[in-house]
Amino acid sequence: MRVNEIFYSLQGEGHHTGRAAIFVRLAGCNLACPFCDTDFRHFSEMSDEEVVEAILQLVPYDVESQSPRLPMIVLTGGEPTLQDTAPLIEQLHRKGFFVSMETNGTHRPPANIDWITFSPKTPKMGNTRQPAVLSRCNELKLVYTGDDEEPGLFDHFPADHYYLQPCDTGDDQQNIHILKACIAYIQAHPRWHLSLQVHKIAGFK
Repeated sequence: MRVNEIFYSLQGEGHHTGRAAIFVRLAGCNLACPFCDTDFRHFSEMSDEEVVEAILQLVPYDVESQSPRLPMIVLTGGEPTLQDTAPLIEQLHRKGFFVSMETNGTHRPPANIDWITFSPKTPKMGNTRQPAVLSRCNELKLVYTGDDEEPGLFDHFPADHYYLQPCDTGDDQQNIHILKACIAYIQAHPRWHLSLQVHKIAGFK
């Protein structure tokens, strides 16, 4: 596995916001989104067993019972479907973990994943190369740039939950404008829910 980093935090976005999570960030991506704020280019080569061991080192244990309190595992990137994660997921399942994956949907995720967060990238976001091949997901989380046409592209995509997440442009005034537009869109289209990047607001990774 080409691993950028493994760290323990809280899920900061979408349906599982606030839930304790161990993130396994895998290196490499097949898209080049202009708003991407993640450095996924650098990596270390790790075996599945080494990844599992690194995860176990981060799991907190109850002092009295010595039984693990298992956070969720989030496989993210970059684009995690570019690597074969099925054997790793199988090992994590044997340890009792719930495993989720965040993907741009341009490659099919492994069949044994527990939760799929589909974050589609449209041509207006700079994705002119790779169409999505994903056919359904647990959670569709669209980065909202202020373009009202883009959410409508996914109104009929099969998902259990639909989230709009205001794009962080790095410009405070532009971010305020996008947030207000996002709220107005959701009020007019109640299928969508608001997803904020809580980790940036609260100051955790």
